[in-house]
Amino acid sequence: MSIDPTDAARLPREGRSERSGDRPSRGADSNPEVVARPTRRRFTAEFKAGIVREADACTKPGEIGALLRREGLHSSHLAVWRRDLREHGVQALAARRRGPAPAPKPSAREVELERRARKLEKQLAKAQAIIAFQKKVHELLGIPLKQHEIDEDDS
Repeated sequence: MSIDPTDAARLPREGRSERSGDRPSRGADSNPEVVARPTRRRFTAEFKAGIVREADACTKPGEIGALLRREGLHSSHLAVWRRDLREHGVQALAARRRGPAPAPKPSAREVELERRARKLEKQLAKAQAIIAFQKKVHELLGIPLKQHEIDEDDS
């Protein structure tokens, strides 16, 4: 089956869709450089305080929206910054680390106490095993165990 040359002009060519007409595909002129990862915007405490002051100075309808568009901010930025400024002052606007707060590092004394506690727990486990063994031996040999005053205090 042969294709008429006039029909071939109407068929999509390789790399082009029917809708694109004679425009080249996107991949032909795209920038080959790939940005590894976009960076998060960071605002200084002075910038945040300045934006809050400017927003508080706005009196006409639409001025705050224009301010936010001009600076490329969202209304949630302004709301959070106002709340932080009201509750904690300017120092609350300083950059904070993201994520959960790191666990506090134990002091040298705590580390030593934990080490000693583990050592004593091991010794206790050994002593309990020895006592259990001695009880079984006494039971097998039919030797009665002496009751000590200390045993009564432990219960």
